[in-house]
Amino acid sequence: MADKSRYQAPALTKGLEILEMLASAAGPLNMSDISIALGRSVSEIFRMLQVLEEHHYITRGDDGYRLTNRLFAVSMGQPPVRDLVSTALPTMHDVARNTGQSCHMAVASGAEMVVITGVEAPGLSGFAVRVGYRRPLYSSASGRIPLDFQPSEARRAMLEEIRLTSVAIDEAALVAQLNRLVADGGGATASPVLTGITDLSVPILTAGFARAALTVPFVDGPASRLTLTASQNVLRTAAAAIAGQLTPVVRDGAGAIQQVESAA
Repeated sequence: MADKSRYQAPALTKGLEILEMLASAAGPLNMSDISIALGRSVSEIFRMLQVLEEHHYITRGDDGYRLTNRLFAVSMGQPPVRDLVSTALPTMHDVARNTGQSCHMAVASGAEMVVITGVEAPGLSGFAVRVGYRRPLYSSASGRIPLDFQPSEARRAMLEEIRLTSVAIDEAALVAQLNRLVADGGGATASPVLTGITDLSVPILTAGFARAALTVPFVDGPASRLTLTASQNVLRTAAAAIAGQLTPVVRDGAGAIQQVESAA
């Protein structure tokens, strides 16, 4: 029998269970759905839902409860994420201006990727992915990059997270696809959501692993300022520039500047 934690906080546990359930749900859930899925009484769930709604972690509509962006906003307050975004944004604006396309950056979050910042395409129209957008790691270009460019142990742990979601995937095919991405230094794949869009995605590498994925959802047409291949080259250059700014720099005893590869 598994050992129980020394400390128990039943109310906190219920609140976390609700948040995790809503985060993984395909759409809004009503109180009865949540109660049945968690094996808890409606009265227990009702009190927790009220508190979470009062603190703006969830919102209620006619079709049920859903998460707000409050958890995302809290996580964005962490210095590593904040520094990554502030460092990348100027270069991402250059990418959008040079290619005529939108650009976004995503990081791994459990078994999913989440978009943490983005820049819209210049001009009067264009396609962009909203901040906070999530998809499973294995099903999008922005997710496969942070899943792929990792030390072997980290990749195994992330694949285990995916297995725990109980979604059936062809793991052998996925690993083969990931290996091709490593060999190519990134990828260009048809969007899994919209026809006519090619997702160009490359890693922002620090200490040899992907800190994030930099992605251009490429739309071919009159507004496109560069070809797909040229846009991909711009994206690779941008990712390298961002990575270079994220790598710590020190001076040696003679005053020479050296970059330090950190495993942090």
